[in-house]
Amino acid sequence: MRFAGVSVVGVVITQALLLLFAGGLDWAAVLANIVATTLAALPVFLLNRRWVWGKKGQHSVSREIVPFWSYTLLGLAVSTGLVAVASAVWGQILAVMAANLLGWGVLWLGKFVLLERYLFRDGDEVAPGRRVTV
Repeated sequence: MRFAGVSVVGVVITQALLLLFAGGLDWAAVLANIVATTLAALPVFLLNRRWVWGKKGQHSVSREIVPFWSYTLLGLAVSTGLVAVASAVWGQILAVMAANLLGWGVLWLGKFVLLERYLFRDGDEVAPGRRVTV
């Protein structure tokens, strides 16, 4: 449930930014999607790490940062491809927003499995006294 909650936060941030950039500021849909997705990824990573999987301490580049951001780049690629098609075919902000949602929705379940089973599984606690570095 926490993962779903963090996902909702990410969707709200991304969709609001898409609406602002592509709808309000009239940016190209692909650029708006890239910027919105990138900006939303940081709070989503931090919320997942702390609230969903209860990780504290130093960030592991190989076990946390690289896998999370690699998957985020995959999501960015899928959503941007769908956004480009939606923009070319329909040219409407609602179609662009729906394409972004579809791209991330397809990857959502796979992301949960990756993060839950491999990235933030129990037993990988950081030694006591370590500080979180961002």
